[in-house]
Amino acid sequence: MFRYESLGAGGAGTVEAVDRASAVRELMGRGVTPSRVEEVREGVFGGGGAGAAGFGFKRVMSRGELAGFMNELATATGAGLPLVSALRTIQRSGRSGAQKAMLEEVIDSVEGGTSLGDSLERVGRPFDDMVVSLVHAGEAAGRLETVLAQAATLLERELKLKRALVGAMIYPAIILCLVLVAVVIVVTVIVPRVLASVEGQIVHMPLPTRIVQGMADFFGQWWWLVVMAIALGVFAWSRAYRKDGFRLWFDGLVIRTPVLGRLVREVAVARFTRTLGTLVGAGLPVLSSLRITKATLGNRALERAMEQVAEGVSGGKTIAEPLERTGLFPALLIQIVAMGERTGKLDEMLLQAAGAFEEKTEEAIKLFTTVLPPILIVILAMLVGFVMVAILLPLLELQEAIGV
Repeated sequence: MFRYESLGAGGAGTVEAVDRASAVRELMGRGVTPSRVEEVREGVFGGGGAGAAGFGFKRVMSRGELAGFMNELATATGAGLPLVSALRTIQRSGRSGAQKAMLEEVIDSVEGGTSLGDSLERVGRPFDDMVVSLVHAGEAAGRLETVLAQAATLLERELKLKRALVGAMIYPAIILCLVLVAVVIVVTVIVPRVLASVEGQIVHMPLPTRIVQGMADFFGQWWWLVVMAIALGVFAWSRAYRKDGFRLWFDGLVIRTPVLGRLVREVAVARFTRTLGTLVGAGLPVLSSLRITKATLGNRALERAMEQVAEGVSGGKTIAEPLERTGLFPALLIQIVAMGERTGKLDEMLLQAAGAFEEKTEEAIKLFTTVLPPILIVILAMLVGFVMVAILLPLLELQEAIGV
């Protein structure tokens, strides 16, 4: 998260990016010329008045809590409560100390004459560009409570999808851990003890036995080197994944993977459909909506494709045409977008289609959780089978030699 100040009438705000250079490119792509870009250090609340807002808050509100906050604020303002009174009521209703301090900053800003959207933008996390843009649009259109309710629904759908993805990964992750633990125990504990009983009695060990014995000896003597290599590999991966070029290549590889790639694309399409429909329905310009939607896709290759779509739209083209050229989005979505643009009901058609795409995402998640565990179990069976063959072959040879 980077805090920026811009030249001219752009003011200040926050932007999420991999590094400072990416943050500057993102701002320039929005038409903002920054005069200062500084990384927001997550830590304790630092105080210091409005000028420090956005620099000192730790992320004290989860996405689920943010959805609840938006829903409560929509209900309170819809019931006729003034905005400040609604915020104070929500602040007193079971919030943590850190959340109360954050909301107090928002309330002070609103009482000082700043709009709610600008106040949330100055705080930064957890109020991202999508939430801030929706609030700005709701205030400009005079229907803040409606847009707040839409934002809450969007966040709840996003959270539901994320929980489904996490739930889908738990079982395969457990299976994978069991596979690794079983292989390590068999190779490092069981195999050396079994082979020790026949060592020296057989001149030429079978090839599978020599392979497994070599692995057991290596792990037994150089286990610390393996641990260091894994740690260095994780560190190198984390560093490489922060770089745009590597992440673009890897994310592109992911979406081309047969089962996992389909799941990633289905999730991205569901997010794209509902987010874009909500933003356009709230009154945001299509180009701004596309740029905000890009950040919700969760895949750098798809984000790059969305940048190309935004460039096409800024050049006077429809959304459907550059969207089709990317080759990454389904034909049904492209047809829905094209029809929505022709009829002037893009937001309605996207929101109507969002439910169907979310159902397809759930089906893709079910397929992923159905296919992956058996594959991991087959791999485990093959590894254990190879080890058993490596153990049994010398025992059989020894038995034949004794029989002779």
